[in-house]
Amino acid sequence: MDRYLLPHLTADVRQKMVLLTGPRQVGKTTLARRIGEAFALPLYLSYDTLADRAVIEKTQWLPTHDYVVLDEIHAMPGWKPYLKGVFDGRPAGQSLLVTGSARLDTFRQAGESLAGRYFSWRLLPFSTRELLPHAGDAEQALDALLRFGGFPEPLFAASDVARQRWQKQYFTDLVREDVLEFSRIHEMRAMRHLVALLRQRTGSPLSFDSLGRDLGVSSNTVRSYVEILEALHVVFLVRPFHRNIARAVAKAPKLYFHDWAYVEDAAGESAGARLENLVAASLLKHVCYLNDSTGDAIGLHYLRTTSGKEIDFVLTSAAGEATHFIEVKWADTRPGFALRQMAQTRPEAKAVQLVRLARHASQEAGVETHPLAQWLAGLAA
Repeated sequence: MDRYLLPHLTADVRQKMVLLTGPRQVGKTTLARRIGEAFALPLYLSYDTLADRAVIEKTQWLPTHDYVVLDEIHAMPGWKPYLKGVFDGRPAGQSLLVTGSARLDTFRQAGESLAGRYFSWRLLPFSTRELLPHAGDAEQALDALLRFGGFPEPLFAASDVARQRWQKQYFTDLVREDVLEFSRIHEMRAMRHLVALLRQRTGSPLSFDSLGRDLGVSSNTVRSYVEILEALHVVFLVRPFHRNIARAVAKAPKLYFHDWAYVEDAAGESAGARLENLVAASLLKHVCYLNDSTGDAIGLHYLRTTSGKEIDFVLTSAAGEATHFIEVKWADTRPGFALRQMAQTRPEAKAVQLVRLARHASQEAGVETHPLAQWLAGLAA
């Protein structure tokens, strides 16, 4: 199954180096190899493999390779000037794609700049839009994603047992292996505990003080742990929107998981929490795709004010102005007070209520209500 970024990366890698990032097991290697089918003599090398590491460090691949993939290269000391040298010294017509699970910019060191030499893309889990051609209709796609998540292996296994086994191994490996790139062994236990706490706090502004008390560490330590999880594409943060909104005081970010099927609330329930997390991930994918493909700076935020207004998500333009105020509901099709007020005071932006069980679209008091699956299927990615 071809991923949504295939045509873009195939075109871009012929012009510049491509940096492809995203969570582990999201399909980066499969996509990189698929792109290689468009070349006569492709080569895949992983820095995690000892034999490949030696080839990478000594730049020993043949100049006749017209497409070279370097995986997990950020783990190599001095990777940034190394890539500059490889790219600048490559034979004419040789394409270079670099992949990494952790965001490559997290590992930036002093040294030569890569400016002007690369395109950056983010590959994220399957969305309703991407799964739609393979699922029959938008409702079936959304049902599968809510149940199994958006990572290829558990999604296409379509088994609750397979999903649970995959999740257990996935999060164990992340903490045991990837976290060590950022932190120390004695911190691994706290990181495991933090992940368990966060899965029950998705969609709420983070209290680093509260998490610190639960973990027995300082709030600054919790911040650093969350930054590590964000860098490793385990979680992502949605920050508050303030521009031209009176008394918009929320400062803490909201946190979501890239694997929304891992989420549950404090009572052990998962439906509502997973639904909001899935929408957050879908909007993030939409924003990342547009930003990566156009160079714009479209944003994803949320809104909470002292007067009690709360909007789940706010999409912003490159200029920082709100373009969409979005609320997510399971069954309630009546527009909420905050959304109706935004429709009246900010008519330049769309006020949208997305309802999982809505049967058709409607409009009331300036608020558009849409069936969730259909609306998600209309996103950019």
